[in-house]
Amino acid sequence: QVQLAESGGGLVQPGGSLRLSCVGSETIFNLATIDWYRQAPGKERDWVAAITGGEVTNYVDFVKGRFTISRDKAKKTVYLQMNNLEPEDTAVYYCHLKFMGDFWGQGTQVTVSS
Repeated sequence: QVQLAESGGGLVQPGGSLRLSCVGSETIFNLATIDWYRQAPGKERDWVAAITGGEVTNYVDFVKGRFTISRDKAKKTVYLQMNNLEPEDTAVYYCHLKFMGDFWGQGTQVTVSS
């Protein structure tokens, strides 16, 4: 059973930055593609970014140039660096791993507001 734990959310002003972390419990975490999703109130959960085991990255268009996904295999951690945040980025952010099933963390709240 893979466990994922997100952290790093909080309240930030527009234009500010946050770095989210997703820590995995098993070795498979370093081999698997890890995704970040987000879900705003009353909306569906949307895919944001992904990083493969080989550290190939991909982003949804509306975060390109602002968000950066990276990983530290020694720490079994994937990061989402979010810069130039906008109020529309307000959501609960989840990390996800697919390996013989779907595994999700509990989410971390990001609020962008002045």
